[in-house]
Amino acid sequence: IDDHKERKNSYNRFQNEDEEENNYNNYTQQDGNYADNAANDEDGASSDATEGHDDEDEIYEGEYQGVPAYNDGKPRDGQVALGQPVSDSLKSRKELENERLADEEELAQQYELIMQECGHGRFQWQLFFVLGLALMSDGVEVFVVGFVLPSAETDMCVPNSGAGWLGSIVYLGMMFGAFFWGGLSDKLGRKQCLLISMSFNGFFAFLSSFVQGYSMFLVCRMLSGFGIGGAVPIVFSYFAEVLAREKRGEHLSWLCMFWMIGGIYASAMAWAIIPHYGWSFSMGSAYQFHSWRVFVVVCALPCVSAVVALTFMPESPRFYLEMGKHDEAWMVLKQIHDTNMRARGEPERVFTVNRIKIPKQLDELVEMQNESANPVLKVLFKIKIWLTFMKCFNYPVKDNTIKLATVWFTLSFGFYGLSVWFPDVIKHLQADEYASRVKIHNNERTEDFTFNFTLENQIHRNGVFLNDRFISMKFKAVTFIDSSFLNCYFEDVSSVGSSFKNCTFVDSFFYNTDIDDTKLTNSRVINSSFHHNKTGCQMTFDDDYSAYWVYFVNFLGTLAVLPGNIVSALLMDKIGRLSMLGGSMVESMMIFMLCLYNGLSISAWNSLDVVTAELYPTDRRGTGFGFCNAMCKLAAVLGNLIFGSLVGITKAIPILLASSVLVGGGLVGLRLPDTRANVLM
Repeated sequence: IDDHKERKNSYNRFQNEDEEENNYNNYTQQDGNYADNAANDEDGASSDATEGHDDEDEIYEGEYQGVPAYNDGKPRDGQVALGQPVSDSLKSRKELENERLADEEELAQQYELIMQECGHGRFQWQLFFVLGLALMSDGVEVFVVGFVLPSAETDMCVPNSGAGWLGSIVYLGMMFGAFFWGGLSDKLGRKQCLLISMSFNGFFAFLSSFVQGYSMFLVCRMLSGFGIGGAVPIVFSYFAEVLAREKRGEHLSWLCMFWMIGGIYASAMAWAIIPHYGWSFSMGSAYQFHSWRVFVVVCALPCVSAVVALTFMPESPRFYLEMGKHDEAWMVLKQIHDTNMRARGEPERVFTVNRIKIPKQLDELVEMQNESANPVLKVLFKIKIWLTFMKCFNYPVKDNTIKLATVWFTLSFGFYGLSVWFPDVIKHLQADEYASRVKIHNNERTEDFTFNFTLENQIHRNGVFLNDRFISMKFKAVTFIDSSFLNCYFEDVSSVGSSFKNCTFVDSFFYNTDIDDTKLTNSRVINSSFHHNKTGCQMTFDDDYSAYWVYFVNFLGTLAVLPGNIVSALLMDKIGRLSMLGGSMVESMMIFMLCLYNGLSISAWNSLDVVTAELYPTDRRGTGFGFCNAMCKLAAVLGNLIFGSLVGITKAIPILLASSVLVGGGLVGLRLPDTRANVLM
């Protein structure tokens, strides 16, 4: 009750201040501003949250009872505005911006009081799980790249020159998507942009599992990445705007957990699905649907679930207020209040807010100055993502933008670089161990022999094969050098990782094999014929001796982040964002194992998400977060290229490079302002 009275007094303070202003935004009940006496009368007040009926048995649950009116200070048609000495059209842009800044500061304080009255309960938890699914989809998208990369490139016969493009092009799509969708969400709304971007991602992710050509697969995954790029900046902006200050740090950190749940989900599905070659089908030899494509379809499910669930959630009320949509914001805030009160068993509690400050809207001035522009320019000015982006480099957020971009870049460079490097190093070490067990045969001669079994990990030099038959068998990592095949018969033969160098084929017959020019290097074919050759790449996961091990190691690596995620959520509001951000990144230089690195770095990611959401004002929160996330994905591209090129060359340089970058970013992060006491501007 005391809290209730205190908040009521705070609202009265805002009301009294407005009544004393006597200018363009004069708030009085005479002008109809938030005057809904029937709904807010102290003696007989009742909220539509009340179950059943009111005293007169006329108003029912959910029935529209009217919205407190908002007067923007503009004279109605045929009326003269009293007490309005200067028209907005006569004021300079700087004067209008200063007035808007003052309005935003007042709104930030009042909005915090409103969120405290609404409470933290069922509504926030519902939105928590819905946005968690969207964030989970982003984590899945990132991990899918690493898991399908070797399989897709093998399945689609990608030459070495094209290998690695998949990882880079997905991150490029996410980079442009983060900037575009984040900026658009500041103009069109959090919910609407998130719905569109997630639908975009789900459609092209699903489509990519069916396309056969590598070029089309790259295009689909790039567009899928472009769609999911909007998830991180919009999700955190959206959720931060329905949380009170004392809950914001902890619950945004809990939300971060869904990103790694996405990684765990992708790792578990890869481990369970990809190595199972039996989970596939084909239509002839032209259309192959291997198990990795099943994995891609399964990984699109969180995105589809997020889109469905998001349709039932309202727009951010803070965004509505920033856009001057008072009635819509009031209705959403009332919905939050009533949902939480019903869940607490207090449906009779009344939503006492009877007026909300609206910042001065400058869009009309922009449109007025561009009336002569063509329609395309008018649309661009209406959206004006670029103009909002440039505001991120204006005082007072300029320094914070530069620092945040630096920290996002350095943390991402180390995280994604090492995330690519660790699995590749494991594969490289296993490949070295596999190659060390190769069997070498020199000057062998076989005659009238039938090979109907697998030849694996062998090198044959200067061999002679006379009247031999190779039937229903497989060459696995077998190389023939300077060998001769005379009057030999090949039927139903697969050659995975095998080749024939400087070999000679005389009077030989090939039927239903995959031996073609790509596997015959500087070889001569004399009086021999090929019939019904297999098309496409012959790939089975029986050939991947390290598949289970690599996917299992990645699964353990993603599981390792859960303890760090839980600890960071519990401590975020107690020891502060910056101590965890800088400390976690500095500690990350000590990593030598994937699990340890992931477990330490997740606290830094969580802290960075919270700080970024809290440092930007509402009118550029999505844009600023999107820009920082775009820098993150740019660093991911560079990390993929640089760390990928170091695999097999050296093990010390990647560790030292990641350590120095992370330490530098951690030191910059410690210079960011502490946001624990901030209200959302």
